[in-house]
Amino acid sequence: MMTDFAFVRQSLRSRRYSAGVTVLSVAVAAGLLLVLVQLREAGRRAFERGPGTMHLLVSRDASPLVSVLNGIFLAGAPARALTWPQYRELTESFPHEFAIPVQLGDSYRGHPVLATTHDFFKRFQPGPQTPWELEAGKFFEQPFEVVLGARAARDTGLAAGDRILLDHGLRTSNAIADGTHTGFEFEVVGVLRPTGGPHDRALFTTLQASWIVHAHERRKRALLAEGGSLSELAPTTEGEVDEVDRKITGIYWRLPTREGAEQSALLPQVYGALRARGDVTVAAPEQEIAQLWEIVDHVDRVLLALAVAVLLSSAVSILLSLYHSMAQRRRQLAVLRVLGCSGRRLCAMILTESALLGLCGALLGTAFAAAGGWLASDALRERLGLSVETTLFDSSTLLVISGTVLLALFAGLAPALAAYRTPVVKQLQPLG
Repeated sequence: MMTDFAFVRQSLRSRRYSAGVTVLSVAVAAGLLLVLVQLREAGRRAFERGPGTMHLLVSRDASPLVSVLNGIFLAGAPARALTWPQYRELTESFPHEFAIPVQLGDSYRGHPVLATTHDFFKRFQPGPQTPWELEAGKFFEQPFEVVLGARAARDTGLAAGDRILLDHGLRTSNAIADGTHTGFEFEVVGVLRPTGGPHDRALFTTLQASWIVHAHERRKRALLAEGGSLSELAPTTEGEVDEVDRKITGIYWRLPTREGAEQSALLPQVYGALRARGDVTVAAPEQEIAQLWEIVDHVDRVLLALAVAVLLSSAVSILLSLYHSMAQRRRQLAVLRVLGCSGRRLCAMILTESALLGLCGALLGTAFAAAGGWLASDALRERLGLSVETTLFDSSTLLVISGTVLLALFAGLAPALAAYRTPVVKQLQPLG
């Protein structure tokens, strides 16, 4: 004797094509919704990790948001620089636990090069209570030594002991680096462990090395302007670096805090005083990221609304699929009624069929979401160096799966009621 579930399974098998299309439409809708929900939360967490333990970012970028995108997320090279006397005047005028100078502008195979001081690895941390750790080698100690971020090491295939030439300018999707700094080899001395932040895709070297290289470029341009030959140009030494060469593009600033605390009571006062100067751009990274997410949130809501609309349309496809099936099986349903199958039991079988379509679609959509989340995470790591770790084992996944099944059940109500009200005598009349 055929059980109710066997009847449902046989019904789905008899219309494999339409049922498969229905499941696929539900899977696409549920997968899209899951990807958006997962990336939204994972992306927010990844951006919030970016500033590490700094409180302020000081630069001369066009705006605080641009400063954060360039100086922390390494999206581009800042257009304007701070002079070394400006840096010293700022650090002497305002309190700080650390004020680490950084310089962006060079690259290697598309990865940004961040020139800085030893304090970058000693004082600044990529996260609270999360110091920099080496996977191999050591931190730089001398000029022309390079430490690789985890992503940079993986993408370039470099290892400790390799020697490289840096490119002038940051390579982007629309432009290439301006040229190679020939004559100055950098030695890779260390590889960092992954931090999940934007610095994973950077190469780190000393400010002194960067200043020497750019001083050499300045001398080269001056010699060519005078009609001289490059063969006359001797390698630049640290003693030939002028004040004009000593430039930085930003300062990672942390204010004094109580032991064990992450926030500083001095932040509003110092932030306001730095902004009042007018000759620098000061950004509170946490505040700028929050404002960025306020902007993104509007787009998120539109995308989520579209995903929900697609999910609703998949429910309509379930309804149409079941109604079409009902039209083809009216005599079969009438025979079941004659054989003793109650209207409620028949109604339950139709609802079970509808729920199975929703469940199969939701589970397949979860698989789609896993693949889509991985591709999107990889793209964000490639573009911004952000480690966006999505997970499908949380409450949002269960909520989407449950909601999809409930929506499918709701879509199956009308066909189930139609089966419940099937007129037995009329449907068993001879077809002729």
